[in-house]
Amino acid sequence: MAFQVHGPTGRPRRSPVRPLMLGVLFVVMAVPVYLLVVNSFKPQEDILDNPFAVPFGDLTLRHLIDAIQSPQYNVVKGYGFTLFLVVMVDLFCIALAGPAAYVIARSLKRRTQTLLLYFLAGTFIPGAALIIPVIYVLRSVGLANTVTGLIAHDVASTLPVSIFLFVGFIRTVPATIDQAAMIDGAGRLRTFWQIIFPLMRPAVVTVLILNSIGIWNDFVSPQILLSPGSGKYTVTTAIYAGISQYSTDLTKVFPNLLLAVAPVVIFFIYMQRHIISGLTVGAVKG
Repeated sequence: MAFQVHGPTGRPRRSPVRPLMLGVLFVVMAVPVYLLVVNSFKPQEDILDNPFAVPFGDLTLRHLIDAIQSPQYNVVKGYGFTLFLVVMVDLFCIALAGPAAYVIARSLKRRTQTLLLYFLAGTFIPGAALIIPVIYVLRSVGLANTVTGLIAHDVASTLPVSIFLFVGFIRTVPATIDQAAMIDGAGRLRTFWQIIFPLMRPAVVTVLILNSIGIWNDFVSPQILLSPGSGKYTVTTAIYAGISQYSTDLTKVFPNLLLAVAPVVIFFIYMQRHIISGLTVGAVKG
C-alpha cells in the first residue's frame, strides 16, 4: 500500500524532487543553446573574455552574414543537398517499411514474427560499427562514393525503427477493415495503400520526423561514404570542411553551428506534438 504525506490542510504534499530535476535538466539543455546563440553575434575578444555576457553594444550580424556568404564554409549551400537526402530517404523508407509492416502485423505465423525480431535486432547495432562493412558492400556493387550508395545506406538504417512503429500501429487497426476490402475485390497491396495507409497518418508523420532529424544531424555516414572530391556536402560535413581549418576563430565556429542547428530545432519544436501522439497512439489497443 502506498502512503502519502499530507500537509496541515489534509492535502498530499508535492515532492520537490520532480521540480528540482526538471530545473536541472532545463539548465543543462538551455546553457549550450544560450552560449551558441549569444556568441554567434559577438566579436572574438568578447567570446574569449566572457562567453556568458551579452554586450548589447557590441553585438553584430556581420559574422552571421559572412558565414552565409562565404564560399569556403557555406553551410547554407548544404541545406539543399541535405534536404534532397531527407526527401529521398523518407520516400524509400515509407515505400518499403509500410508494406513490410503490414504483412508482419497481419500474419500470425512464427516465421513472420521472427522477421520482426530480425528487424528489431538492427536497432541494437551501433551505426558507426557498420560503416566499414557498408563500404565493402557498396564497393562490390559499384556504389562506393556515390549519392545513391549513401541513400541506400540511410534507407536501410531507418527501416528497423520505422517497421517497429508501423507494426505497432497497424495492429490497432481492426482486421475486419481488411476483410471488408477483400470482399469488395481489393487485393492486399491495394487494401494497404488505399485503406490502411491513410489511417496510419500519426505513425507515418512520426517516422518522417524522426528520420528527417536523424539524417539532418548525421555526420559519420556522409563524411565516410562520400569522397571529399565529390563536392557534395551535407550540413554537418560542410561545417567540418569549413571550420576545421578555422577552429580557433570562434567568429566562424559559432555562426556556422547556429545556421546548422537552427532549422532542425525549429522543425522539432513545431512538430513535437506529432512525435508524442505518434509514439503513444499504438501503445494502447482500442
